[in-house]
Amino acid sequence: MGISRPQKSSNGIPTRWVYLFCIASFFLGVLVVNRFWDFPDPAKIDEEASSVKKDQLTADHPTVNCEKQETAVQAGDILSRVSQTHDVIMTLDKTISSLEMQLASARAAKVINEDGSPMVTKSGSEHLKERPKVFFVMGIMTAFSSRKRRDSIRETWMPKGEELKKLETEKGIIIRFVIGHSASPGGVLDRAIEAEDDQHKDFLRLNHVEGYHELSSKTQIYFSTAVAKWDADFYIKVDDDVHINLGMVGSTLARHRSKPRVYMGCMKSGPVLAQTGVKYHEPEYWKFGEEGNKYFRHATGQIYAISKDLATYISVNRHMLHRYANEDVSLGSWFIGLDVEHIDDRSLCCGTAPDCEWKAQAGNPCAASFDWSCSGICKSVERMEEVHQRCGEGDGAIWHTSF
Repeated sequence: MGISRPQKSSNGIPTRWVYLFCIASFFLGVLVVNRFWDFPDPAKIDEEASSVKKDQLTADHPTVNCEKQETAVQAGDILSRVSQTHDVIMTLDKTISSLEMQLASARAAKVINEDGSPMVTKSGSEHLKERPKVFFVMGIMTAFSSRKRRDSIRETWMPKGEELKKLETEKGIIIRFVIGHSASPGGVLDRAIEAEDDQHKDFLRLNHVEGYHELSSKTQIYFSTAVAKWDADFYIKVDDDVHINLGMVGSTLARHRSKPRVYMGCMKSGPVLAQTGVKYHEPEYWKFGEEGNKYFRHATGQIYAISKDLATYISVNRHMLHRYANEDVSLGSWFIGLDVEHIDDRSLCCGTAPDCEWKAQAGNPCAASFDWSCSGICKSVERMEEVHQRCGEGDGAIWHTSF
């Protein structure tokens, strides 16, 4: 199901703009009628003839021409009203765009509810509620076998328990570990996640079968689920072996809060790997041209953020968006052809110490740190605490940062 295209008139012009043009024409027409269509009266003609004689008699005593001043004032008033009309039209356009986006989001939530909510709960279903307005949602992609990775994050950069709730209520920041279900729902793996969630209350469950080769599908379902659950300015995907400085992430996103369609991360354009059996092999390599070609620009998969409009677009069009083997390539492909601002922010892909340590000591902590050689922090379970101590912004930074 796609976002409905604006209706067009018979001449191909979008109906919305026809409405706006008519409104503008009406306002301007009223101004012209009021200001200039003042038909002359015969008595006034006689008075004007008499005034010519008076002007000749008073030539030595010039007077201020009030009529010219009034005309100038009228012209200035008209220009002011034209400007005001333009402002009204722009405001109407923004309002219509906002309503269209809300409608698309509501349609997506309705379809999700009809198809079966992508969120897995103990009761198997969850009624759609009014979405809380938040700053950003951060989904940490994780797997059944990654319990130790999750604990290493909880012990370092991610708040726990009441602190996690406080982060949501005071800062509007939602952080969840994102995971689907096993091939045998309700089995030992799913029960282990449910027990862990009972303890920490920090999971977002998806209607998705876990598997490494299903990351593109998982990413797509994550954004659709998050949009249906929270009304956020930004939605972030991050891997569970990456170190995050939440204050820096928030400050980075806040700089782009007023922009409508933002795709942010560390942009790259790696080679399309046609050879089978290698990591990151691209089965559909032929779609990218001749052998040796590179992918289009897209954010590296360790962490990236997209604005509300783009997350809604994914949710609405999820059934027709093509999924490539690599999820970061898939995400980048979904935005080709859209009016999207790609923001290459290298603070989202710092190396671990000494790189991130030097930047932290210089008063410019990184938003995210990992090892490129491992596509995450190498041996993250053992090293996450060390990276946090050497590259962290300080445990209290998030509470003292204003967005």
